[in-house]
Amino acid sequence: MFQPAVLSLFLYFPEDKSEYIPAAISLIIFMIAAALTMRLIIKISKREAQKAKELEEKLKNQTTPKNS
Repeated sequence: MFQPAVLSLFLYFPEDKSEYIPAAISLIIFMIAAALTMRLIIKISKREAQKAKELEEKLKNQTTPKNS
């Protein structure tokens, strides 16, 4: 029924394919930024996990009774 009319509002295929270049550049920039952000989050997460593990070991050593 009205599906072709609705889809024609959102779909635009330019005759001049050079109009795709700015979109491709911005896509690449955002993909690189997303990958770098993900790596940063993973690195910080590993660092925090290591700190938590060290704290856990420290607390575990403090609470265990020593048999001397």
